[in-house]
Amino acid sequence: MRVEHGLPYPLGATWDGSGVNVAVYSANAQKIELCLFDSNGRRELQRIPLPEHTHEVWHGYFPDLAPGQVYGLRAHGPYDPAQGHRFNPAKLLIDPYAKLLLGNLRWHDACFGYRIGSSREDLSIDRRDSAFVMPKCVIIDGATTWGNDVPPAHAWSDTIIYEAHVTGLTAQLSEVPEQFRGTFSGLTHPRVIDHLVKLGITAIELMPVQAFFDDRYLVEKRLTNYWGYNTIGFFAAAPRYTSPPAGVQDFKRMVRKLHEAGIEVILDVVYNHTAEGNQLGPTLSFRGLDNASYYILGDDPRYYYDTTGCGNTLNLRNARVLQMVMDSLRYWVQECHVDGFRFDLATALGRERDSFDPSSIFYDAVHQDPVLSEVKLIAEPWDLGPDGYQLGNFSPGWAEWNGAYRDVVRSFWRGDEAMAPSLAQGLLGSAPFFDHKGRKPWASVNFVTAHDGFTLADLYSYNERHNEANLEDNQDGHDDNRSWNCGVEGPTDDPAIKALRLRMRRNAMATLLLSQGTPMLLMGDEIGRSQNGNNNAYCQDNEINWLAWEGHEPEDLEFFDFVSQLVQLRRLHPRLRVPQFLHGQPVFEGIKDVTWLHPAGGEITPEQWQDPELRTLGLMHCDSRGTCLLTLFNSFHEPVEFHLPQQPEPEGWKLVMRTDSGQWGGDLEREVPERVFLPERCVILLEKTQ
Repeated sequence: MRVEHGLPYPLGATWDGSGVNVAVYSANAQKIELCLFDSNGRRELQRIPLPEHTHEVWHGYFPDLAPGQVYGLRAHGPYDPAQGHRFNPAKLLIDPYAKLLLGNLRWHDACFGYRIGSSREDLSIDRRDSAFVMPKCVIIDGATTWGNDVPPAHAWSDTIIYEAHVTGLTAQLSEVPEQFRGTFSGLTHPRVIDHLVKLGITAIELMPVQAFFDDRYLVEKRLTNYWGYNTIGFFAAAPRYTSPPAGVQDFKRMVRKLHEAGIEVILDVVYNHTAEGNQLGPTLSFRGLDNASYYILGDDPRYYYDTTGCGNTLNLRNARVLQMVMDSLRYWVQECHVDGFRFDLATALGRERDSFDPSSIFYDAVHQDPVLSEVKLIAEPWDLGPDGYQLGNFSPGWAEWNGAYRDVVRSFWRGDEAMAPSLAQGLLGSAPFFDHKGRKPWASVNFVTAHDGFTLADLYSYNERHNEANLEDNQDGHDDNRSWNCGVEGPTDDPAIKALRLRMRRNAMATLLLSQGTPMLLMGDEIGRSQNGNNNAYCQDNEINWLAWEGHEPEDLEFFDFVSQLVQLRRLHPRLRVPQFLHGQPVFEGIKDVTWLHPAGGEITPEQWQDPELRTLGLMHCDSRGTCLLTLFNSFHEPVEFHLPQQPEPEGWKLVMRTDSGQWGGDLEREVPERVFLPERCVILLEKTQ
């Protein structure tokens, strides 16, 4: 095997048309070896030390290597956990820049750098070779013919997000050939794309698709890490979602098909921690390459500084680790054409130990990057560290998951007291959080349900979590569901309860899609998907999480139509997605852009806002042409007579939508033109034009 010095860049194993350059960062290693395997990854053929060491990068050039070569890495250096070093050349390591992985991790004690069962993991190095249980890296030729692929580039104010799981979306779709169900290829099936187009969403946000493994404790319980928040390869697609040997080409074809349908692709990414866990975790990649550089270590370097609850935190203050993350993000945008990212536990990415800084090195790097600053960026604005909840504190250009909006909407429709003021803020884009530094209402990503928690159907079918299938004695998951079972816990045949549950689902969806901000729907909520009351279904790769495509009740199919009409309504009415925050400015003959109305008549006074029993209110949007939309909300358990505003004159309002019946259009039936009978637990939308 011919070996030349090569270059310290680009990092990873890169095919240039004539050979392969290999470059690996490690500030503390004493030697890095390239390990070559046969085509199925079972037999190690050769170990070749990288011949050159430049600026803490080990590198070499191999004229005889080509795409398809299977490989791994081994790193030599001190095994001294007390000083933060955990080198162990017996452990085969994944290249952090690998674009394709072959095989899956098979759990065995040899995966660990120390002897399992020893009293101190820092005193007993394990010298068993781990290659026989490790996935291997594969050198690829990344060339792709994209043809006329054009990103949809929807404006933020027009964006409607659909959070979905690659497996869950197609695992039960019989039209998809069995070998493609639950894969990127499955997502390209016409029925899937037609479903998304009919629904009217503009972007699909895929839960983690970067390479991840199932945790050992889950495998031993015959469960899986279904959600995928356990990344080990930031450049490689998870093998479970690809059709070998296509690898990332499957992903690229999926992106192109979705783009053709006008749908953007947003990736949920996990750069805050890795699958290697805490000091007792396995040695799979970063820990073995340079533990002290890749991770933030504790005051005692044997341990990790953990703000994620997953055992470790990536050290983005290290320039090379930061480079890896930035290179990864640019790879998915430039090479794979994705349209944006949602960052898991994004607060952890901007930490200086116990404090959060929106101008930290990571966020500054993203802001100045000419590629990344032009895509959609969404933060999950919390982590588990001190002062971890940072909603509204991210920089301009970022959108944020608005967990406060979720909680308020759930509480209001449950009938809780004193929720009207907070609901009003949420309906107008949560200005107290986001109206600063020129940020726009779209910065608030509004949602009522997400992967973490109840589905919409379960939100109004269960008061308590039912996570027994997770085999943790129903102790996992959170208790603060703010749900209401409408009188019976779980499934029921009672027609009155079923009708009430359907009305509550309409209320929640109408509230979401009539709010300023960026709405996000959870996969299956549009068609009544249930997780049987499981609010933490992270380990359930089965019907609990999969979307059922057949056998729906008629009311679920009607609900899909209701949601799609709401989406269409939002698209047709600019007043539902204005580019600026609304603060009650005059727009037309004494009429303001937004007015809050009390059911007794007139604007809500400061004293009325303080009334904890205020559960009924009206929101009137008007534009400069005199066109007004009036949304009436009643979370009270009894009907309310609502007096229409005197300006504009009360005559001429037309019914657009009502959630008690799901009716669209038609004239209001009323005995007194100035009043509307507003049923209990209901939303009514009216429109008036000059």
